[in-house]
Amino acid sequence: MTHNQLDTYRTRCQARLETALDELLPRASVPPLRLHEAMRYSVLGGGKRIRPLLTYATGEALGIEPARLDRPACAVEFIHAYSLIHDDLPAMDDDDLRRGRPTCHRAFDDATAILAGDALQTLAFQALAEATGLDAQIRIAMVEQLARASGSRGMVGGQALDLEAEGKALDVAMLEHIHIHKTGALIRASVQMGILAHGSLDADRAERLDRYAKCLGLAFQIQDDVLDVEGDTALIGKTAGRDQALDKATYPALVGLAEAKEMAADLIGEALTAIEILPDGADPMRWIASALLGRRN
Repeated sequence: MTHNQLDTYRTRCQARLETALDELLPRASVPPLRLHEAMRYSVLGGGKRIRPLLTYATGEALGIEPARLDRPACAVEFIHAYSLIHDDLPAMDDDDLRRGRPTCHRAFDDATAILAGDALQTLAFQALAEATGLDAQIRIAMVEQLARASGSRGMVGGQALDLEAEGKALDVAMLEHIHIHKTGALIRASVQMGILAHGSLDADRAERLDRYAKCLGLAFQIQDDVLDVEGDTALIGKTAGRDQALDKATYPALVGLAEAKEMAADLIGEALTAIEILPDGADPMRWIASALLGRRN
């Protein structure tokens, strides 16, 4: 894999995604103006787009037309954007910087940020419900999958556990439990969008793809923890050292920086092994996993 291959693929997918996001988001000229402006500010302000990229890449591996995945890809990105808006609020992580710009509540105000997050969450499910090119049963399954991944037994539950753990001594198993939910659930759902779009994928390939997603989600979080220690605020687009300032349990804090990096590398190896039997169409999934350890933002 060369960075050029991944960059080319990412650019192609992002062009589709940005167009679809722009079309689905309410115009800033439509009342309530400030709310819609905040929604667009938070979604269209850049970002790695890892989750929708995984949706498209899973579809590529399974021979699914990208047009069928535009709405599911937007849905997972809307959920992710809403979670970041709320995560940055004073009552949670109280951060000032996201994607290299002021966080939503700093650019607007706390109330507008809360409402923008609320609206993006519901827009995600509207996008799935109205998706064309997908059978009704597939759309229902996608709504169910994304709701489960986003709620109290998924991402939001992980966020609650993360807040409860601040200042407490955790072991690696407890930390993994938090991040399988907080970060991993939505990454797994992103891959599930592609699996569900297929409509009749055999159990072995579905299990392999889910294993890939589970390993990738945890590796992604470990790398995030590493970047919080080693990263440059200007590069990572958010305040470096924030985890330590909030006394959060992280992998580098629990096992050391070198061991955390080794854990992430092992997980990427597991992810790649899970999909090794898939054909060349799965190469973008391989590129994404291989590039994760070298990311600097």
